[in-house]
Amino acid sequence: MGAVLGVCSLASWIPCLCSGASCLLCSCCPNSKNSTVTRLIYAFLLLLSTLVACIMLAPGMEKHLKEVPGFCDGFDCEALVGYRAVYRISFAMAVFFCLFALFMIQVKSSKDPRAAIHNGFWFFKVAAIVGIMVGAFYIPEGTFTRVLFVFGTGGAFLFILIQLVLLVDFAHSWNESWVERMEEGNSRCWYAALLSCTSLNYILSFIAIVLFYVFYTKPEGCIENKLFISFNMIACIAVSITSVLPKVQEYQPHSGLLQSSVITLYTMYLTWSAMSNEPDRQCNPSLLNIISQISAPTSIPLNATVIPTPIPQKSPQWWDAQSIVGLLIFVVCLLYSSIRSSNNSQVSKLTLSVSDSVILDDAPNTVDGEDGEVRRVSDNEKDGVQYSYSFFHFMLTLASLYIMMTLTNWYSPDAETKTLKSKWPAVWVKISSSWVCLLIYVWTLVAPLILTNRDFN
Repeated sequence: MGAVLGVCSLASWIPCLCSGASCLLCSCCPNSKNSTVTRLIYAFLLLLSTLVACIMLAPGMEKHLKEVPGFCDGFDCEALVGYRAVYRISFAMAVFFCLFALFMIQVKSSKDPRAAIHNGFWFFKVAAIVGIMVGAFYIPEGTFTRVLFVFGTGGAFLFILIQLVLLVDFAHSWNESWVERMEEGNSRCWYAALLSCTSLNYILSFIAIVLFYVFYTKPEGCIENKLFISFNMIACIAVSITSVLPKVQEYQPHSGLLQSSVITLYTMYLTWSAMSNEPDRQCNPSLLNIISQISAPTSIPLNATVIPTPIPQKSPQWWDAQSIVGLLIFVVCLLYSSIRSSNNSQVSKLTLSVSDSVILDDAPNTVDGEDGEVRRVSDNEKDGVQYSYSFFHFMLTLASLYIMMTLTNWYSPDAETKTLKSKWPAVWVKISSSWVCLLIYVWTLVAPLILTNRDFN
């Protein structure tokens, strides 16, 4: 009997996997909308490909592949591991999402036949992704990785800009939510929470600045790092002061130091990430070297011979500190953009086209089925899409390239040595993104003062 029920349960998922029908939920799942579930599934597919790329980047993977009888016969197993595997997996995901971005242009509602393809047919989509990945591994090395590195750098930079918009939106939403709760009641508790989070962000930023000056600068040298750290520190102070100016507070009542502290901490991360890509190893120590310096004894006998500690050459590995932090921020932003659906959010304004005028709060909030039964996700896009399908896939295209650059530490491939090397273009891309981050946040503060005829609520 249980086997029969299992087969029936599996059969109920066939329309979701092999047709344009909405996916099903179990009885214990919360009420969900088609627009949210679809975005989460696409995000899961991207995260799954990221996990595969991390596995192929792990050391010793080539040895394990060669142990499989006949697996490497007639095929170069080196192309299946390391940075070349990361490039091909990310390339396949970027191609898949790019094709969907072009195919979904001007989809206005779920009544469009293309919407059924976007929200269903998951089996065929996974098969297409696997097929593109397999084909990508047969692409000759040649100039493929060098050209993809150029596209990856540009695409990753654009995704960082989208990430910045999501971050600014999150900071404003967080502050507005806590300020409203503080005004409604129990003001001391919420004020303490607001003050604690703001102070923690600024303390972490200050500690980061001190560590930057200690480990990423030298008394005679590392001029670029000194410039990056000093300029961003002064800019963050100026931005924080701007957020609490009386004129800004008059037009932006919810503006405060919490948003500024979040932006400051993220700017410090971008500064560290940029300095971690400098070619000069004297100004770019590895995390292992920094830890060894911190843990080393500080007192040295006067007659002792001081032997400088060699700075090990860094190699692109998925467990690198900046890669882990970058992936964590990426996951948070990806899930935030998939779940966030308020019509007042910058996410909705970013993903909806100018001609889309659907009112998000009027979407139906019910699902089919009774309590205790398997329920189908409700279609809340019959009157209009909740987000731009095309732009969402374009964002995932850029996210695929961002993952590729993050897992390889933004290092440039060298065709002669078949290794990756750190170069200055990646440094300038990252440090310029920190300046754009500050400019975007400042614009959200001063825009109501300049464009007085527009509603920024």
